[in-house]
This record gives sequence, C-alpha cells and structure tokens, in this order.
Amino acid sequence: MNANFPPPPVSTGVVYEARGVRKVYHTGELDVVALHGVDIELNAGEFVCLLGASGSGKSTLLNILGGLDVPTAGNLIYKGWPLDGADENTLTLFRRNCVGFVFQFYNLIPSLTARENVALITGISRDPMSPEEALEMVGLTARMDHFPSQLSGGEQQRVAIARAIAKRPEVLLCDEPTGALDVTTGIAVLEAVERINRELGTLTVIITHNAVMAEMADRVLHLSDGKIVKAYRNETRLSAARLKW
Repeated sequence: MNANFPPPPVSTGVVYEARGVRKVYHTGELDVVALHGVDIELNAGEFVCLLGASGSGKSTLLNILGGLDVPTAGNLIYKGWPLDGADENTLTLFRRNCVGFVFQFYNLIPSLTARENVALITGISRDPMSPEEALEMVGLTARMDHFPSQLSGGEQQRVAIARAIAKRPEVLLCDEPTGALDVTTGIAVLEAVERINRELGTLTVIITHNAVMAEMADRVLHLSDGKIVKAYRNETRLSAARLKW
C-alpha cells in the first residue's frame, strides 16, 4: 500500500474520471451487461444527479464509484489513483476514508441511540467530526439520544446521513435516499443533503428515478440501458424546499 493513498481532500478540480467503464455480471451461462462503456468526470463540490428507470445502471455505477464493486473493463481514476484493478485493501481504505454512503434503507443498529450509531463511524475514521456535530448538521440535536424505534423514517434517514458524513468524506453517494419516505419527509432529508454539499463542499452524487429531484443538481446524467444517453447542467439549482412532486 502506498503511504500517499488516499490523497488529501481538494476544494477544486476533478475527483473522478471514468473512461469506458463497463460492467458485466455472469449468472450461469448468461451475461448481463449493466454498464456499456460509461465516460464521466465528477468535480469537487458538485451536486450530481444520476437519473433513470430501474435497471438503467444507476446503482451499478454508484457502487463502482464507491468502491463497492469494480469495473469489468475501462478505467476509473480517483484524484490520479486508479481504482479499477485495485486490491481489496486499497478499496477498503478508500471506502473508509473517502466516501460516505446513504442508502434507501437506514441500516441503523436498533439497540444504539442516534449518537451511538454515528459514533460507530467516528471511532474508525482518520479525522472525524464529533457525533454531536454531525447530528447538528442534519437537524437532530434534540433527538441524538433517541433509539431508532423512537424516530420517524425521515429522522432515521437523517441519522444515516450524519453517520455517512461524520468521517468528513470527500464524496457522498446517495442511493434513492427518499425512496421509502413521503414527500414532506423526503424534502427534509434532501435539505440535509443539500446543506452538506453547500457547507462542507462534498461532491454529492444522488441517484433517483424521480425527475423532479434533478432540479436541485448542478448536473444531471440520464442513464438508460447502461449508457449515459443525456447530460445537462441546470442553469439554476432549485432548493430542496422548492421541489414539488
């Protein structure tokens, strides 16, 4: 392991560069192509939405960006370091220090309070914020000593976000973070994600099938059948509070 990996955080410039990223899953005698040669660049501080229907390749791309999966072919560079072909130790270090994950389901430990759930991450991170600071960023200062069963779905998701950002990751990857929530609660969750992107300068990538959510992004990448079929930049970003669906 090179002692210089992972590289230090940056405030500007390219964070990810993907060229010809392809992913094929082998199931028995059948090959399923999830990504067909994707090319993208993602920059520090951006808010990027991956938009597309189920099966379009959004989650596969997000998992590859987060080091949870590896490309079958192509190149994926993180700040000058190749992640394609990286060994598991390098990927573990990358996930631990550089990336925060938020999924549709919260994956909180029921027997631990919100504060304790976040502290699980701060205990293994190189430069964490305190659990209290992370929970304040998502508006849960008054609820940090409550157990998951005492929290609403939206509050549980915000605990999950606090846990993801407590390590001060350079990248926050969100997989359908409002998929299990009603509109009002979902807006509160998106406001937390929005604040993190704005105040911490975290490169934020959120995947959704809901086109309305794309209005709060700097850039939108529309996937279909494992390919980016459309890419555009929003001239004006809407705040989460102004989204209507």
